[in-house]
Amino acid sequence: MAVYTEVSDDALDAFLEQYRVGRALSCKGIAEGVENSNYLVQTETGPLILTLYEKRVDPGDLPFFLGLMDHLAARGIPCPTPVRGRDGETLRLLAGRPAALVSFLSGMWPRHITPHHCDRLGTALARLHAAGRDFPMTRRNGLGLPDWRPLFDRCADHADEVHPGLAAELDRDLADLEAGWPVGLPTGVIHADLFPDNVFFLRDEISGLIDFYFACTDFLAYDVAVCLNAWCFERPGELNVTKARRLLDRYRATRPVTDAEVAALPVLAQGAAIRFLLTRLYDWVNTPPGALVKPKDPLEYLHILRFHRGVDGAAAYGLA
Repeated sequence: MAVYTEVSDDALDAFLEQYRVGRALSCKGIAEGVENSNYLVQTETGPLILTLYEKRVDPGDLPFFLGLMDHLAARGIPCPTPVRGRDGETLRLLAGRPAALVSFLSGMWPRHITPHHCDRLGTALARLHAAGRDFPMTRRNGLGLPDWRPLFDRCADHADEVHPGLAAELDRDLADLEAGWPVGLPTGVIHADLFPDNVFFLRDEISGLIDFYFACTDFLAYDVAVCLNAWCFERPGELNVTKARRLLDRYRATRPVTDAEVAALPVLAQGAAIRFLLTRLYDWVNTPPGALVKPKDPLEYLHILRFHRGVDGAAAYGLA
């Protein structure tokens, strides 16, 4: 259960009084998610999502996240819209945590990914990037290239307990990425965590993009690489080229990409793989037994990382 902070009935009632949403009729914790505490609150005016931001979220980043969702929703991107209180504010305290209400989005995330899902995702991702072009705020990617080596150093001593030889392998990959990371690619607001469980579908169409709490300013093509890793592998290390081609073709049909972005795709995909491998590895070796959330297997991304390391160029992803 990904609810780390409990909210009493009295505290919830007092919190909702600061909004024009009526009283709470029901409140249920949401099990999915690993970063924050989330509740589905049925109010007299309809369902809303209540999020309490836990210790891993920097409160200083919250205006960026909430402002971005407001900006994107106003431009037709189906994402949660922050609810403003009677005072016009979207952020306040609840149970000692920063908290916000956002709109409820109908739909479910796809448990079995098909080429159709990847097709729709490519269009949605390109539309998100286009809608974010005039967003005035910026945020450094806190899990970008400069952060991977320090994160690795914090768990390297236990890496070989997870997989023999893993520490040396990751050390070599990090050195390669540090030496060969691209520069000068088109930059803008990216989601940075658009995994299947952050995309809702309703009647085969995307009804919602959620969980913008890793969003930042970075290479747009890096966001594409994250999605390739998350959506287009049948099993770890086994790319479904049809899915990859559908995702990339639909993305490029909405937002043309540069030759430099195409050329950089393998190294960006390798970087995206090592980013999620390292965060999973850190959680794997630091999560105590009996914790509320079970850490995800880092080795899934080791196989994906090895795939990208072995490709000759962007043609491996179905690009002509």
